[in-house]
Parts: sequence; C-alpha cells; structure tokens
Amino acid sequence: MNFPERFSNLPEYAFPRLRTLLDHHQPGGDVIHMTIGAPMHDFPSWVTDVIMENAAGFRSYPPNEGSPELRSAITGWIDRRYGVTLDPETNVMALNGTREGLYNAAMALCPEQKNGQKPVVLCPNPFYQVYMVAAISVVAEPVFVPATAATGHLPDYAGLPEDVLSRTAVAYVCSPANPQGAVASRAYWAELIGLAEKYDFRIFADECYSEIYRSAAPIGALTVAQELGADPERVTLFNSLSKRSNLAGLRSGLIAGGPETIRRVKQLRSYAGAPLSAPLQAAAAKVWADEVHVAENRALYQEKYTIADEVFAGIQGYMPPEAGFFLWLPVENGEEIALKLWQQTGVRVLPGAYLSQGDPGQNPGEQFIRVAMVAPKTQMRQGLITLRDCIYL
Repeated sequence: MNFPERFSNLPEYAFPRLRTLLDHHQPGGDVIHMTIGAPMHDFPSWVTDVIMENAAGFRSYPPNEGSPELRSAITGWIDRRYGVTLDPETNVMALNGTREGLYNAAMALCPEQKNGQKPVVLCPNPFYQVYMVAAISVVAEPVFVPATAATGHLPDYAGLPEDVLSRTAVAYVCSPANPQGAVASRAYWAELIGLAEKYDFRIFADECYSEIYRSAAPIGALTVAQELGADPERVTLFNSLSKRSNLAGLRSGLIAGGPETIRRVKQLRSYAGAPLSAPLQAAAAKVWADEVHVAENRALYQEKYTIADEVFAGIQGYMPPEAGFFLWLPVENGEEIALKLWQQTGVRVLPGAYLSQGDPGQNPGEQFIRVAMVAPKTQMRQGLITLRDCIYL
C-alpha cells in the first residue's frame, strides 16, 4: 500500500506531542491547565434558546455559503468593526471555524506556479499549524519567517530576498499574533500590502483574536487595504466567534475578500465543504450582531492582563501582551521548563518550540513557553504565581 510522501515529515501536532512529554510523569500538585486556547468565559445565555427555536432546521441540509441572515450579520459586523462595507452575496462566506477557511483558501487560491517556479507560502514563525499544512497540500514551499522581539514579534516579510518574494503566492499574517500577542499597526499593514501589490501575492489575514485587547482595538488589514485603494482581491480576512464570543464549539467562522476570491472558495466548498447546520447558523447570526457580550468578555481579559502584569512585575523579559489571551514567557529551554513545571507543580504549559519550526538553536520558540490565560481568574492567578515561583525565583 502506497501513501503520500508530502505529509510524511510533519512533526507531531503540538498537543499530542505535549502529552508524550508530560503524561507518563505524575503532576507535582493540583493540575492547572494553561496550554490550549480554549475560552472558558461564559457565552451569551440566549444562544441555546436560538438553537432550540430553530431546531427544525436539523432536518435539512444547510446552505453551503451561509444563510442570508448569517452573511448579512457578518457583513454588518465587518462594517461596524472595520469600517468596510461588503456585499453579503459576493464578499463573504460562512466557515466551519477559521481553520477550515485558512486551509481551503490556499487550496482554492494558490497557483501551481508563480513566475514559472514553485510558489512560496510565507508563514510567521511561530505560527498556527494549519498555515504549514495548507502550503504543503498545494505543493508550495512554506517559508518560515521569524517573528521575534527583533521584528516586533511580527514577520518581516519585506526583508526577504527578491527571489523568494518573486515566487510568493500567499502570505499568512496573524494579528493579534498567536502566541506573542503583538498587533500589526497601520504602518505594518500598509507596508505589507504595498509589498503584495509589488510582487503580486495574496495576504491571508488571520484576525481571530481581534476582539481581545488591552485598550485600542487592533486595526484590520481590510481597513488599511481600503484606505490604500488596493486590489480588492489582495487581502482575505478570517475571523470567528471562538475567541470573540467564547463559542469555540459553535464553529462559526468567516472569510471575507474580493468577489473572485469568494467565488473560488465557494466553488471548492461546494464539493468539499462541511457547512454549519441551520440552527447553528441562526445562533451565529444573532451572536455576530451583538456587541454587549463582547465588551463584557474583553473586560474580563483586561482584568487578567492586570493580574499577569502584577505577578510578573520585575521579571526580566516579561512582555505584556497587547492583545489575545496568551503569555509568551522567556525561559532557558521551553521543553525542559514545561516538564519541570508539570513534575514540580502540576501547572501545564506548552513549549514554544511546538509552535515553530527550526533546528535546535535556530527555532524561535525554543526559549519560550506559551501560557493560556483562559482559566477563571482565581485559578489563573494561582497558576501564574506558582509558575513564576518555580522557574523565575
């Protein structure tokens, strides 16, 4: 039996890899989970009511691209949030979570060649793993660009060599960044959009953490593209209700972009998509239209930022995140520290190297751990204090 070689060198996914590292050791205390970014704040209580009111829809196949109500709610949110007016018929499509869209957009939009050569897909490093797998799936070359303190924890795509940029077909950008919490400025987006216009590549803007921030709302790539008068097909936006509304299990995401971009993604999804059921689409439409619960959720995370700043005050290298709900903490060796924490305290964190690529000594995540601030405040505070005392004091 033959199997494809293109996926044979994939590293083990981050969380099975973490279980391999930790689970044959006993925890050194009460277990506190601070690994996966699974929101634990409450979602709006009326969500289940909307699902029940529309339960008859479970009998029917749902609309592939999203119901008219859902697509209108999505464009309404984009207009309010980013100041960009889009057509719900031609500029947006509902997704079954953004991971599906981030993958399938590459399948639908990345060309087989760029300037007669194998195309390049640019990925920040560290990165969300689907970027790499999407690049491999379309037989492109993934190029991992360090997103470190030296570059403001965002990838410096403008600093790449001419031969790489001339082959670039797609550039993934996550802002606010996972795991570092850095936010792309208007100037960053403008430079990148100018670069994409010059070298004719697409920007896939993963903005899933856009509604969790300290003070100022992060500017969106679509906003800057509109200000610059860029080609409407140049920037594709991805977002979801998972972090914004604590509804990771609802699987309501969005893709927004130019009409030809959306047409091609819709066409592929007609053959290979997995749309949300109609009752879930009805609930998602109501959630996208409501901002009250989003402000309440953000306020809870802002309290958590304050707790983290207090706990790590005076710790060398601590970087207060601008947005998102992760801490990216410097350590000597992330894997060794994650194991030490587990064995001595029961606090469970993710080694940074599991989110990035590179040989030992060249992996930009190697000397970090990622800590998710999703637990209830009291438990989170205790976890952070325990972590600090174990590895920094």
